[in-house]
Amino acid sequence: MLSAKAVVLSVLSAACAIGTLYVALVSYNPRLYSVSSSPIDQAASAEMTIRSTKFDPEVLLSAPRRSPAVPNRDGKLAVYTVSTYSFETHKKTSEIRVLDVESGRSTLVTNEEKTSEPSWLEDGNDLLWLKGGEKGATQLVVGNMKDLGKTYVAGTVSGPIANIKLKVLKEGKVAIAFTAKARPDGSLYNPEEEPKKLSTGLVYDSLMVRHWDQYTSDKKNTIWYGELQRSTPHITESNGRYALSTLVNALEGRRLESPIPPFGGSDHYSLSSTGIAFVAKAPTINTATNTKASFYYLPIADFTKTSPAQLKIVEAEGLEGASSSPAISPDGRSAVFLQMRKNGYESDKNRIVLISDLNKLSTVTEMLKSDDGKGVWDRSPQAVMWSSDGKQLFLQAEDNGNGLLFKINVPTTPEDADQLPEKVTGTGYVSDVHPAGEGSSHLLISSSNLVDNSLYSIVDPSDVSTAKQISSNSKNGTAFGLSKKQVSDIWFKGAGDYKVHAWVVKPSNFSENEKYPLAYLIHGGPQSAWGDQWSTRWNPAVFAEQGYIVITPNPTGSTGYGQEFTDAIRNSWGGLPYEDISKGFEYIKDNLHYVDTERAIALGASYGGYMMNWIQGHDLGRKFKALVCHDGVFSMANQMSSDEQYFPNHDLGGTFWTARENWERWDPARYLHNWATPQLVIHNELDYRLPVSEGLAAFNILQMRGVPSRFLTFPDENHFVLKEENSLVWHTVVLNWINKYAGLPPYKEEGAEGQAPIPEASSKEATLPIR
Repeated sequence: MLSAKAVVLSVLSAACAIGTLYVALVSYNPRLYSVSSSPIDQAASAEMTIRSTKFDPEVLLSAPRRSPAVPNRDGKLAVYTVSTYSFETHKKTSEIRVLDVESGRSTLVTNEEKTSEPSWLEDGNDLLWLKGGEKGATQLVVGNMKDLGKTYVAGTVSGPIANIKLKVLKEGKVAIAFTAKARPDGSLYNPEEEPKKLSTGLVYDSLMVRHWDQYTSDKKNTIWYGELQRSTPHITESNGRYALSTLVNALEGRRLESPIPPFGGSDHYSLSSTGIAFVAKAPTINTATNTKASFYYLPIADFTKTSPAQLKIVEAEGLEGASSSPAISPDGRSAVFLQMRKNGYESDKNRIVLISDLNKLSTVTEMLKSDDGKGVWDRSPQAVMWSSDGKQLFLQAEDNGNGLLFKINVPTTPEDADQLPEKVTGTGYVSDVHPAGEGSSHLLISSSNLVDNSLYSIVDPSDVSTAKQISSNSKNGTAFGLSKKQVSDIWFKGAGDYKVHAWVVKPSNFSENEKYPLAYLIHGGPQSAWGDQWSTRWNPAVFAEQGYIVITPNPTGSTGYGQEFTDAIRNSWGGLPYEDISKGFEYIKDNLHYVDTERAIALGASYGGYMMNWIQGHDLGRKFKALVCHDGVFSMANQMSSDEQYFPNHDLGGTFWTARENWERWDPARYLHNWATPQLVIHNELDYRLPVSEGLAAFNILQMRGVPSRFLTFPDENHFVLKEENSLVWHTVVLNWINKYAGLPPYKEEGAEGQAPIPEASSKEATLPIR
């Protein structure tokens, strides 16, 4: 139900600690820390000098969250951002910081409000970043690492912008591109300058009406470009100042939208000194029922000219699905992108498409192609990038519960196109990759895992044994009181002739001689997977530290275990995955002596929420003390009110009127007469993927049947709960609910409005028969 992914960690003040934290090395004063511009030892700042006595939701949500790190030209420095939320002041602070790669020391660049997206300019000492200005405008601010106290504005854009990219053209000239919304006439859209409407009525003549958490409008995403030109230095300056040229809407008059909503960003376009490559859906297709997107290339000879050149499109034979991750080679002559084969299937395998010559767009090669159409590599890359010398490609792909980096040589002959990728990393989850400096063969990799929210490493792809970690935001989890020894995995026999993988996360105070209740977490998607990856929404360690053994299975439909395994969930939503999950429960019961399955609870969101409702009506539901359903499907027919209609049409074998039997076969609402297990239902008002009526219907049924139940909603949240204060309430309500039924102490007193005591289970309700 969702294919996007993200995150997290923050320095907490001793004042905010509320007795749960102690200072490990030095006292932390957020006010003094935020104004310092001198180098600060990384161990005393963003690497969490404050250690948690118990990792809980408040620690999770108020810990510093670092962005990926981006190296400068010589690779000696790397810039990143840090955001921190305080439950004491109820405010978020943001910083731009620079890491000395050799020493690991961090320097504050700025902590001004509304600053974001720092990028290196020419010489590796100048930085440009965005700063929100008055009336919705955005300033381009430039600062120099040798004189952090002095900054200037290189230009102002009259609206909100994002996803900025820079490319040096020659000395003193830098191409700039970013994304922003445009009005139908092609001009930049600024919501704060829009005239007030007298009516809120919206009229639609075609799909889609709503997307993710917004009603669609005629304001569309587009890519803008221009040039930053450096002037001759003034007598008092060592360097001249940059100034922004006139900006050009690259897509004006073309009826195209890029990045593709709702999750597209910088990964949907590439900037080079010769032009811009991007992906977009054709304006003639229905975006609600089609996933097809194409690769476009816009040659640019002069970034200051206001009339874009002729746009070129690439059609790869046999590939009719979604496209992503366009990347132009370092020399600007070639490009690569990812595209799926099937239109309408958002989780099809991504194929690697190489364009050898951007001047001859017919020179297109699908790498790793096979005669049967399946491809010779059974993994689906999520991102692709070039090596500094243009001779290799680096691929990010899921692999058996990890998000790894792979390398493959750029083919020079057709035979080379079948060479299999090789692993560059082996554990954890890679979030971003950059050459470790201009022309460097080494890589700076940003990643996370189940106990550490942000790691930076330098890796030599030709000798991965020499990989060096240069920074850990949480000191490899110890700042949270977590360690890798808490994490393991299991494989068990699934419904067919295959094994199913699951992660196991134990409490930090785990003892082999004790038994712990089971927290069985079912992921969404359904074409997704639990990975060795940090999350601020569903973090296994938060549940483990309450006293659970957390097990996160990746049943049929999960990604990273081969495309056949992913595809097998089609027409089997409540079939093979349910059997896998049931067999996993029995495996845990029979083989993990430290797990008390008599005190088991199950939780899931999106498709995982669907599975909670499906489990509720079947035998497995009686084996859990309680369930938690977040934004789940209650009735399959209601998926016709979802935004992206291609999703249920694919997974259920057709539209409701052409494949009704299949839709109804896997409908949880068919088994309401069996619902008996206490259940917490969570559903949000801005969830247009699965509208809130799904959650209300489930809660209504549970209440009318007399099953202990609660309903939690956030009027200002979508399919996720992202706001820190809301997320703390979410965690509090969820943990109190499951702890009650698992026999554990409550997490903390609840404070949300409209709450009632957690209902007790009755013997009558607990013994309703399965019919």
